[in-house]
Amino acid sequence: MTPNSPRTSRSFPAQKRKTAGNALAVLLVLAAGVTLGQAQPTAPAATPTDDNVVQLDTYVVSGFRSSLTAALDIKRESVQIVDSIVSEDIGKFPDNNLVESMQRMTGIQVTNRGAGEIGTVSIRGLNDINTTLNGQNMFISSGQAMALQDIPTTLLARVDVYKTRSSDLIENGIAGSVDVRTHRPFDFEGRRVALAARGIYQEQRDKIGPNYSALFSNRWKTANGGEVGALVNISYAETPYRDQNVTAGAQVPFVTGAGAVTGGVTWVPWERIFPTRGGVAENPIWQAGLDSGLPTAPNSTLQINGVAVPYVLARDAVFQNDFTGTRKRPAVNIALQWAPSKDAEYTFESFYFGYDNTSFNNLFFSFVDWWGGPHGPVELYPGTNIVQSRAWTPFVYGFTSGDATASKTDTYINTLSGKWNISDALKLRSALTYQTSEFDTEFFAMRADRVHRAISVNFNNGSGIPAFHFIDDPATTVNESDMTQPSLWNVAQLYDNGDRDEGSAVTWTADGEYTPKIEFLSSIKFGLRYDDREASEAERRQDSPGLGRPLTDFPELYHVNSGFFDGRAGVPSSWIVPNGLAIFNDADHYRSLYNRTKLPLVENFNVTEKNMSGYVRGDFKTFLSGHRLDGQVGARYVNVKTDMSFGAGSASEKKSKLLPSGSLRFQITPDLIARASYAETLRRPNFNQLNPNITYVRDVTNIGYGTASGGNPNLRPTQSKNYDLALEYYFGGNKTRSNAIYISLFKREIDGFVVDFRRRVTATAPGDTGPYDYILSQPDNASNGELEGYEVGLVYFPDLPGIFQGFGVQASYTSLDSSQDIPITDSQGRVTGTLNRPMFGVSDSSYNITLAYERSKVGARLSYVWREAFLYDYEAALFANPLGRYRRPEASLDFQLSYRVTDRLTMTVDATNLTEELYQSYYGENGATVHNFGTSLFSRTIAVGARYSF
Repeated sequence: MTPNSPRTSRSFPAQKRKTAGNALAVLLVLAAGVTLGQAQPTAPAATPTDDNVVQLDTYVVSGFRSSLTAALDIKRESVQIVDSIVSEDIGKFPDNNLVESMQRMTGIQVTNRGAGEIGTVSIRGLNDINTTLNGQNMFISSGQAMALQDIPTTLLARVDVYKTRSSDLIENGIAGSVDVRTHRPFDFEGRRVALAARGIYQEQRDKIGPNYSALFSNRWKTANGGEVGALVNISYAETPYRDQNVTAGAQVPFVTGAGAVTGGVTWVPWERIFPTRGGVAENPIWQAGLDSGLPTAPNSTLQINGVAVPYVLARDAVFQNDFTGTRKRPAVNIALQWAPSKDAEYTFESFYFGYDNTSFNNLFFSFVDWWGGPHGPVELYPGTNIVQSRAWTPFVYGFTSGDATASKTDTYINTLSGKWNISDALKLRSALTYQTSEFDTEFFAMRADRVHRAISVNFNNGSGIPAFHFIDDPATTVNESDMTQPSLWNVAQLYDNGDRDEGSAVTWTADGEYTPKIEFLSSIKFGLRYDDREASEAERRQDSPGLGRPLTDFPELYHVNSGFFDGRAGVPSSWIVPNGLAIFNDADHYRSLYNRTKLPLVENFNVTEKNMSGYVRGDFKTFLSGHRLDGQVGARYVNVKTDMSFGAGSASEKKSKLLPSGSLRFQITPDLIARASYAETLRRPNFNQLNPNITYVRDVTNIGYGTASGGNPNLRPTQSKNYDLALEYYFGGNKTRSNAIYISLFKREIDGFVVDFRRRVTATAPGDTGPYDYILSQPDNASNGELEGYEVGLVYFPDLPGIFQGFGVQASYTSLDSSQDIPITDSQGRVTGTLNRPMFGVSDSSYNITLAYERSKVGARLSYVWREAFLYDYEAALFANPLGRYRRPEASLDFQLSYRVTDRLTMTVDATNLTEELYQSYYGENGATVHNFGTSLFSRTIAVGARYSF
């Protein structure tokens, strides 16, 4: 049900094995479905194939320009709207990782940079992407998709991004589908060996991470058994990283003036106003989590027991993280192929993807909300009631926390496939895949706390970055302003958590293609897919109160960082925390100090999902006034049954859907192509969204109530109707073959977005001594949305004289307009209205440009990507600031240089984030100044490497 992998030509033994091979194929596909695969007739390069993208038989891809040329040929010859990335050489993708390469594709936006990589990819603003490996669905643990950054680029031959869908493609993913292609032995003419090594230096971490890969492939002709091939591809990548974040906390209201008297209650000057006040004041006084936040006009008031009380808005805390770690990703791919004749081919592939990440988060947190007692000047932003700075706030509580996390994922994918030419008119293919994936994580954290003598803070000291410092008491021998002094701190709470997510699937596909004797009908494709999926999640949670002992009793736990934020913020540059890694490595000892033992994991839900789908697709070709018109029309029927168990409860859901699709391609001239497409797609809920068990988290920031979250077993799939138009012009003739300009217009009508409903509940959760207030969030299909826009792309290598020959540009621009209906709820979860907001994660505009030079032995690229500010998510409904959190515009400047020493040896230098950008967020659409939130500093990297192949 997916495009055929590229392969090279080969010879076959005598035709006498054809009849037996065909009979065996029919038996396997129609009866047992045991020997399975991806059958397709071999198509010449630069001609349409039986699937959606062109094959690359004639290309020996090497270098960035050749990679772009191959990608443009795939785009040009595909009936669908497809963008591709093709490896520059064996083991060499255009960038350090797959996601970095994808951010340069037309219509792609990325975000969530951190830990040395990019975490989220969006296709035309949507991040619900179906992921396949050589056409077969893949996932991580209990999720619905694979984390693309987990796939080492050294294993990749190419990546195809489907922006439109045909009925033979898996239905999941309303954003699109990404098919990752790996090498197979029949891709090469004979023996191939490719070795690569790189060292990547992360400047902020001041460490080098090694990256190695090796590919060994060969193919042999046998006397009577046809041709066989074997390939082994191994990869290991290690990435040390350091991320640094400074954050001004959320906003809450405070009484102003010399205090107020309401209902016989006297408020202390500058006292914080909680939503409720112990039943004495009105209940509630104000509602947290309003979309626009509390009013910010000067002299705004709150009604407290009938009295209009003036208030100001100020932050409840300031905090910062110094996050370091090392991530390891081993991977192995084994591929065996056998072609007993020219009409049969069998492939066995085995993949292992590993992920091992150990991180240490040094957290420094200080409240700034106790305003009792003497205080200094308060400065407001002009024309508002929002506090920008306070010179003196006495006796504030603060803590540091040493958080250690160890996470590990092991994913195994094994596929046996076959393809057969039954006759000149009938082709069959089938595949059987078994995959398992397990994710384990352990979290161990110890806090140290103190009451600071006084803090001076400016919540926006310039460019959205806060500044603060602590004030020493000259009457004491200890410097209270020095956050590295162990004698200032006491050993506080211990947090001991663990999670295990597991998933497995058995998937069988059978596909056929029949070529009828009808002039305009090129082929009829049909197929079945059966997927039996299991997923489960288990967890343990244990919090322990503070020991009440000074930190000086545990000198082995001292950990002091240095050089925080690289001197780019007026905040403490170092502080002491309990060493989370030391605690983690001797966990039982520290548990015993708190009179605790390690709790067992408790399964909180288990899901079994059976998905049966079938499709039919007709491919046609005709001519209008001498111009070729071809396309595809089809439909896919999906039937999904989901059985869930959770604790003592269970639930079952059965859903079916018919998804039509159709695409047209019209060749206006030999080099000018127009396309049109319509398709319906869906997004099934993530399994953890179906889990109705509720997790309770007690108040840790003195808000006055905790938070709780749970799933909803009644969620239905989100559905989308997709409309696309495209016009593409390829120019430069056969000499260059790497020039094109193209534009696409698209629209997505989406029904049933999943959004969270919030309400206040009173519950006695595990560990509570009595009833406690929580804000509970649970998802529902309560929102609809619409997204439309256009994208423009250009690849151009002009014919220039002399040394200028070889200069070129790759560029694209994307414009998006999105809207989503979001229900407004009160504190009881009742819907009181509807807001219309942009979709989460969608920038109205984004662009990227790459200036390239390739000539003789030298290749160089300078790339810049940029995206406009966007609504990222909604804050927890606990505070008085606007609910929506926005990201400032994001950008990255990268450079790459390669030098071909010999035909076999190439040296490379790569650098990312050259300008060491700051990534920032804020509350509210226009709140970058008065509602600034977080600022993150991510490191630039420099890599030096070599590739050798023969």
